[in-house]
Parts: sequence; structure tokens; C-alpha cells
Amino acid sequence: MKKLGMKKLALVLVLVLALCLTGCAGKEAKKQEGFAPKLDTKADCTITVSGHYENFEALETEFNRFAEHYPNVNLKYVYMDDYKNNIATALESSEAPDIFFTYSSWGDTEYAQAENLADPATGIDLSCIRESLLYKDAAGNVPTVPVYTTTYGMLVNEEIFEKNKIAIPKTYDELIAACEALKAAGYASPIMAYNNGSEMLFPMFYPYFCAQIQGKEDVIRKMNNMEEGAGEYMRSALELAADFMSRGYIDLESCSQIANNYEALILRFFEGDVPMMMASGNTVSGTEKREKKSEAFTAHPFKYSYHPVPSTKEGGYFLNLVSIGFAVNKNSQNLEMANEFMRFLVTPGEMNRMAQAKRMVTPCTDMSLDGVYAAFGGMDASRVINMSELGLADTPDAQVRKAGWQVSNGTMTVDEAVAAFGTLQ
Repeated sequence: MKKLGMKKLALVLVLVLALCLTGCAGKEAKKQEGFAPKLDTKADCTITVSGHYENFEALETEFNRFAEHYPNVNLKYVYMDDYKNNIATALESSEAPDIFFTYSSWGDTEYAQAENLADPATGIDLSCIRESLLYKDAAGNVPTVPVYTTTYGMLVNEEIFEKNKIAIPKTYDELIAACEALKAAGYASPIMAYNNGSEMLFPMFYPYFCAQIQGKEDVIRKMNNMEEGAGEYMRSALELAADFMSRGYIDLESCSQIANNYEALILRFFEGDVPMMMASGNTVSGTEKREKKSEAFTAHPFKYSYHPVPSTKEGGYFLNLVSIGFAVNKNSQNLEMANEFMRFLVTPGEMNRMAQAKRMVTPCTDMSLDGVYAAFGGMDASRVINMSELGLADTPDAQVRKAGWQVSNGTMTVDEAVAAFGTLQ
């Protein structure tokens, strides 16, 4: 019996040892699959990232993670006042940043100081980024990598919908029905929005407009050339705006009292009496931090989410555009380490982590979205529009925005706005 007991004990010990070795091997395999430093891990230098955010906690978290591999590298973020007007001068100075913010509106001139991140020597794997979001210059170089993308939609107070037994609308007809039900329930303005500049109804009519011209090279060419009669191509989008505004679901006076399209809009939504609030993804990124700033929300918190604005019988659109990107200063004194940080950052895990921390939309092919964006995650590919592929120039783009605002506010009819294309102020 004693011999049998010893044999059992020995067998148990062998099994335990095997499990331990398997666990260690698994951990080692995972470690090898992750980021592996290419440079001297004892390297001592400073890498500066410059941009227009006053603070960037999500990036600082990435700094800390990078420090696990390069403990002697000092990474710091520097806020630059009036960034867009000052960055060119800063890049020529003796204190030029190593990495800097970029924007979708930039062209080859703004990227003159940028490293080619597609160069195999950098080791950066761009395959995790959606191809349509990558900017390429005339030579095929990639001077910037998108870090955050954004979209347009509406914040929804789910508590109001649940209390009134109304389904969150997914189609235009459902939106009309929901607004009717909400008005009957006592909500004078079922939908609100920031009414300044070109914002009113923008999240509804603009994605719809983009869908109407997407892939139509002849139409886009005529609009870009500001040809006579090109305003006709925005007619259907303006008719959508006019139709919705004619139904009385939006109180323009109340919307005009919202001071800005960021904090003021968020805090107004958090008052808890607005069923739907049109907003950009950039605005949504600020919601979580402002929950505690709102006395009303703190006293009576509610569940909210972000949805495409329904504009057709099939639903709304996911208009995706780059919010900010990162470029590496090709004249950086620490170019290798700056590229190494970008190699670390441009992976699905790190990019998705940054997007979720900031409540922005990830640029990755593997779209791991913050829960508030869940409605955008399951959209059919046919309803996703990448702004970078559209090809619409800034001037006609601005004209469409202005036309939409004029029609939404009733200061122009659709016919007047169409005829005024190219001269709208």
C-alpha cells in the first residue's frame, strides 16, 4: 500500500511539473508574440510629442507601457497653443518635436518634414490600419499614421426611450415615428443640436450627401471645379434637411442657447431631458470625463449611447474620417527611437487601447469600439463611407455645409441654396 501511495504521489508531481512547464511555455510564447525591442534597451534619450490637446492621458499611458521596454527613454507630451499655425515654425526650431499631430486636411506641403513610415527600415507594420485611412503622397510614401478617427451621429438617452417604451430608431421612418411619440409624451424638442456655423442637422444631411456622390467621379469633378449647376448634386440632402425641419421636432431657439459643440453640448445633454442630441465623435470623446461635472447627471445618472442618424429607409451612414494622426520629424535628433515608439504604438492592441481610453473610433481593421459606439460596429459595409476616399475638395465641402445650415434654419429654401452654390457665405 505504501509503494502504491508513493507511485500515486510521484505521478501527481509529474503532472504538476508538466502543467507548470506548459504554463511557462505559454507565457513565453505570448511574450514573444508581443512587442520585441529592436534597439538598445539601455538607450537614454528624450522623445517629445507635440499637439493641440491640452492634456493627453491616453498617450501618457502608452508612454508608461513603452517604458517597460525602454526604461531610460523619457517620453513627454507638449501642448502647443495655436498648433496648426505654429507647428511649421516649431519643426524648424532647435526644440522641434520628434513626433507631431497631423490632420486629414493636410497635403504634401505640410508633410515636408515627415518621415516615411512605410519605409521597411522603420519596422512599422501598417497592415493593422484600414488602408483607406492611410495618406500617401505622390511618391507613395506614408508620412502619417491615423491615431484617432471620428464620425457623426446622435447621443441617445436610453432611459427616456425605455420609460416611454419607444425603440431607438434605425431608419428615417422610425425616427419620425419616435419623434412623434416623444412629442406626445411631452418632449418639446425630441432632438437637439448645436446651432452655429454649419452644425445644425449636419450629422443627418452630410453623411447622406456623401453617400449620394460617393464613387461618382464626374459629379465630384464638377463640384470641385465649382461648375455652374453643380449645386444640384446637394439637392436631395438639402431636401432631407428641409423635410425633417418642417416637422417641428427641433426647437431652434433652444439649440441656439448651447454655447459650443463640446462641453456645453455635453452638459446640456446630461440635463436628462433631451432624448437625442446630434454630435460628432469628437464631442462624444468628452462625455465620460464630464459626467462628474454635471450636477444633473451626478444626481440622476442614465444610460446613453451613440448612433448613426437615420436618414433613409435603410438607416443612416457611418461616415469615417481621420481626427488626428502622428508623423515623425525626419530631422529628429532621436529618429531611430521615435520610429521605434511608432513601431510599438501601431499595433491593434495599443491603437485600440488608446481609442477606448479617449472614447474615439479606432483606425484599425479590427474595430474594437468603446461600448457607447456599439451601434456603429455592426453596420453593413455598404453604409460605411471613408471621407479620405471621397475626393471632395475643401471649397465645395464648405459650400455644402453652409447650404445645409441655411436650409435647416429656414433662411434659405432648397432652390435658393442650390442656386447659390459657390457664393454661400
